[in-house]
This record gives sequence, C-alpha cells and structure tokens, in this order.
Amino acid sequence: MSSDSAGNPTDASNADVAEMTDTAKSSDSQGADDFAPVPGRWYKHIAIRVAVRIAIAILGAVLGVLIGGHTTAEIGPMTVNAQLTFGWGGATVNIPPLGALNVDAYDGPLNLDMTVLQIDEKKATQVVNGGASLDQLTSEIGSDVRSAIIELLVQSMIWAIVGAAAMSLLVFRRTRDVFISAGTSIALVLATLAFGYATFDAKKLQEPRYTGLLTQAPALFGDAEHLADKFADYRKSLVKLVQNVSTLYAAVSTLPANPANSDVIRVLHVSDMHLNPAGFDLVKNLTKQFNIDFIVDTGDLVDWGSAPEDQLLNQIGGYGVPYVYVRGNHDSTTTQAKVTSEPNAVVLDNSLTEVGGLTIAGIGDPRFTPDLTTSYSKTEKQLLSDTTKKLKTTIDESKTTPDMVLIHDPEPANILKDSTPLILAGHKHKRSVKALDKDTLLMVEGSTGGAGLRGLEGEKPTPLEADVLYFDKKTKELQAYDEITVGGLGLTQVSIERKVAPVAGKEAEKSAESAASESAGSSSGESGGSGGSSGSGGSSEPSTPKPTDSQPAPASPGG
Repeated sequence: MSSDSAGNPTDASNADVAEMTDTAKSSDSQGADDFAPVPGRWYKHIAIRVAVRIAIAILGAVLGVLIGGHTTAEIGPMTVNAQLTFGWGGATVNIPPLGALNVDAYDGPLNLDMTVLQIDEKKATQVVNGGASLDQLTSEIGSDVRSAIIELLVQSMIWAIVGAAAMSLLVFRRTRDVFISAGTSIALVLATLAFGYATFDAKKLQEPRYTGLLTQAPALFGDAEHLADKFADYRKSLVKLVQNVSTLYAAVSTLPANPANSDVIRVLHVSDMHLNPAGFDLVKNLTKQFNIDFIVDTGDLVDWGSAPEDQLLNQIGGYGVPYVYVRGNHDSTTTQAKVTSEPNAVVLDNSLTEVGGLTIAGIGDPRFTPDLTTSYSKTEKQLLSDTTKKLKTTIDESKTTPDMVLIHDPEPANILKDSTPLILAGHKHKRSVKALDKDTLLMVEGSTGGAGLRGLEGEKPTPLEADVLYFDKKTKELQAYDEITVGGLGLTQVSIERKVAPVAGKEAEKSAESAASESAGSSSGESGGSGGSSGSGGSSEPSTPKPTDSQPAPASPGG
C-alpha cells in the first residue's frame, strides 16, 4: 500500500480497500442465502405435521369408538347390546344360539352390530302364543331400535372426541393440538355418518338373511347310514328347531306383508313330500307359527302311490286350514282319492276353485312313474304339453284369470304364461324363481320332504324347503314371499329369506323412499347433528323391493 510524502493513502491503495470490502459483502450475502427458507421444503414440512396430527386424531377416535362405542337397550322382549365395529357397512342382529340376521343396507367403514343378551320369558311367550300381536311388537321394536341407535351414535361421537383429544395430548402435550384433534374427529365422524346416510338403500332391508346352526345334530345323530334308526329323535329335534325359528321370526319381523297384517293372505307352498314324516311335521309347525290361511301342494306326496302309504296322509286333516293339491308323478289315483277324503282337502284336476279369496286352477301330472328308471322321453314331454293345454283351455272357457295355477312339473309352464300371473310347481327338488314374461312368475318349490329317503343318496342330505307367499287381499297380487330352508336329515341348520315379488316392486319403492325420508326427518329432530345417520339406521319400516331369483339349495334328482 503506497502513500504520499504527507503519509496519506494514494489512489492505488484506496482501490485495494474497496475491492476487499466488496469481497466481504459478497461472502456475507452467500452465507445468508444458505440459511434462507426454500418454499418446497417449507410446504413439505407443514404437510407432514398436518398428516401426523390427522393420523393421531384418527387413531384416537378409532380407539375411543372401540372402547366406548356401545350401549345396552331394551328392544321389545329383548335386552340388546348395540355397538359400532369397523367393517364394510351393514347391520347384524346376533341372537345366540339361533344365529344372525344380516342386512347390507348402507356402505361405510362402520358396522352396526346388535346382540341379544337376554329375553324376557313372559314377553317372548306372549309373542309366540299370540298374547301380543306382531303389529304391536313391530311398533314397539321400531321405536326402541331408533332410540337405541340414536343413543349409540351420540355416545360413539363423544368417545371418538375424547379418544382423539387424549391421544393428541399424550403425543404432542399442547392444548392447541388437542383442539385440532377434537375438531378432526368430529369432522371424521360426521363424514362417516353422512356417507352411510347417502348410501342407505331401503331395498336391502326388504331381504334380510338369517342363518344359524341351532344344535349340533350331526354329532348327536351320527352318520347318514344310521339316521333311519334314529328318525324319531330327529323329528323331535326338527320340531323344536322350527319352533325356535318361528320365535325368532316373530321377534325380529318388521318387514312389510308380515303375518299379522290383516290385509294379507298367507299361503304355504309345499311340494314333493315323498312320505317324509319330518316334512309333515314341518308343514304343521309352519302353518301354526306363520298363521297360514291355506296350503298348496304341487304333488308327490308319496313315493310309490300304494295304499299302505296312505296312512300318513291322515295328517292333512289335522292342519286346520284348506289343503289344495295337485297330483305328482309319484302319486297314484289311489293317493289322490285318499287326499280327496280329507275334510279340508281341495283336489284340482283340470279344474278351478276359490280358496281364501284367491282363484286357483290346477291339474295333476298325467304320468305315474314311481320307479326312477323311467326316462324323460319325448312321449312324456308331449303328454305333459297336451295335459297343460287342456288346463289352459279350461281356464279360457271359464273366462276367469286365476290368481295362481298349480302344476307338478314346470317343464310345460310356458303354455300357461298368458293365463295367470303366477305358476307354482315342484318336481325338480330344487327351488327356483323365474319370470316367464313381464306378467307371469314361475315359482318352483324344492322338496318339502327332503326328497324322502333319496335325500340321503348324495354327499349332503337334501334340505326341507317351503315358501310362505303373501298376497294382497284387494289386488290378489303376490307381494312377498319367505323362502324357508331346513337342513336335511341329521342337520338342523335353518335359513329364512324374505323376497319381494317383482309385481309389488314399483309401488313399494315409492312408499319406501317416502318412509325413509320421514324417518330421517324425525330422527334429525331428535338427535340434532347426528339425525341423518340415525334416521337411516333407525328406519324400521323397509319397503323397497328387489325382484330376485331364489338361490337354489342342494338338490337331488327330481322325481
């Protein structure tokens, strides 16, 4: 660094100082840039913090619902525990040891599970013995269920908030985070309820599924080879089973066209009894427990059509209701004459009659083939066709449209599709429901006698099947039907499925939507913010139809 004679810096030295100053400033600026926040990193940091807090809130809410999301309520004659569990949506009513009633009525991450803890014996006895009508029980259950669901939802929301807040406090230990988690849990619960309400489908309430294994009969009775030796024990077990199922039906039936409805005609459809005493017992119990108005039998009461078999047919007179019958291919004219002699029997053979307010036409099977070696030949098909055409001619000449037509073999059913809205048949030992056209339904019953002794030929015994049909008294139209299946010999598994007839569909759908809307509004008024979901969950008056074919049960060869 140079200077003049007086000691003052020269211009050259001043330039050096300036250069050093600029370098220092540049270094300071670069260091500051190293510590400046980068926008992308900042957003990522915030997103992680928010995600962690939401996850903690959800975890706390889930734990809260699992811990406190349950309540105990009185529903009719039952003490019930109701709780929310995590699943794919839907409601389940568990009735130990009978089984469970399942309804897939809505979607969402929560299931409504109700378990019967205790049954008041006096109330239950009144229900079964007729001391309290199903109408009264239905009204009481509807109100009780709605109250229980509202209480459950409110209690679950409180526990979800408490769980989320407690978990947040435990992890973050800051009051602000506690409020954030509480708010998140409230939003989560409301979103879940809103989704359940939005996806609620009243149609699904029409068709609950009931399944259950009531006793361990296979262990009690042994293998199929010894079942014949213990047939009396099996019959007693079956009678008890049917009574238990009927009690269940009475306790949970809140469906349309229920047996207590005075505007409904209840018809029991049976077929292919094949001389099975258990089948006759089943018919007797169902007739009593379901308050049947009359029975229709589409043939094959016996196996060989012989006179010795007729003794068991004396039970027909003890049913206490009209018994409408058409002959099957295992039934002889002797069998038909025996049925005719019963005081309550109505035998149709190319004829029409009126029973219980319904007009019925029917004709017996023209074949008599008790031996299983007889093939289903072209000649037999032609014989069936010609016989069915005779019945059609009789119907046309009567200038009457029967409410139902009875035949044994469904093979020629298409011939009658312009003559009646409903054709009932059997023969196949395999239940099915089929629309022949937009106006005619064909319902083929399984074997109410479990195919008789032939039911033991397969790996699994053939189940006993029967249907309860519900007709509107005014329109005479089929509204709904219950498919009843009882496990075959040695089994005591039972299922009852409610199906809505296609004919009843459009009218009932409007009624269901209106009822669901009213129920939602009522529940909203009672429960405030949770009203939407409680309205859907507490809706106990399902009435939206879904025409659907029956699911076939295990079958044996038809006869």
